Amino acid sequence: MGTPRREKLAQHNYWDELIAMRDGQRERAKDAIQVVRGDELPQENNALGLVKWYAHPAIDDTILSTLMFFEQELPPRSRSGRLKFQGGQVMYILAGKGYTTIDGVKHPWKAGDVLNLPIRRDGIVVQHVNDDDALTAKFLACEPNWFAATGVDRGSGFELIEPSSEYRT
Repeated sequence: MGTPRREKLAQHNYWDELIAMRDGQRERAKDAIQVVRGDELPQENNALGLVKWYAHPAIDDTILSTLMFFEQELPPRSRSGRLKFQGGQVMYILAGKGYTTIDGVKHPWKAGDVLNLPIRRDGIVVQHVNDDDALTAKFLACEPNWFAATGVDRGSGFELIEPSSEYRT
């Protein structure tokens, strides 16, 4: 006598489903985008800030989906949304100067710097600030696509604590 879950699972051949997944991925890869062109991407005004998505878990026309990669702008004297997430993100500062708070500790940066956001079991709270009166700050951010492997909460929760300066609902 089996349990309902066992009976449900027994109705599938998971090896065949894995092969079907592989074949579907191969088929999608035939027409997938190899080069993501920044000038073809819209800038999105969301609760995190002014963001241009190069790679995102919901963008499915690129050859790889193993990374999340975006460009973010912070207008003069502006800030990003404050976010709690797992960490493990690397940022390259393209332009401007400012600072990032990680769990309340201020880390100043300027163009040409790389900022490593640590991975912590219970997550980190992060916010980016442009402290220049005249120049826009801009950075690239990249992290593994943990969403696919661990879910959007990534084991620590995923909560917007405060929206960006420019965001309007």
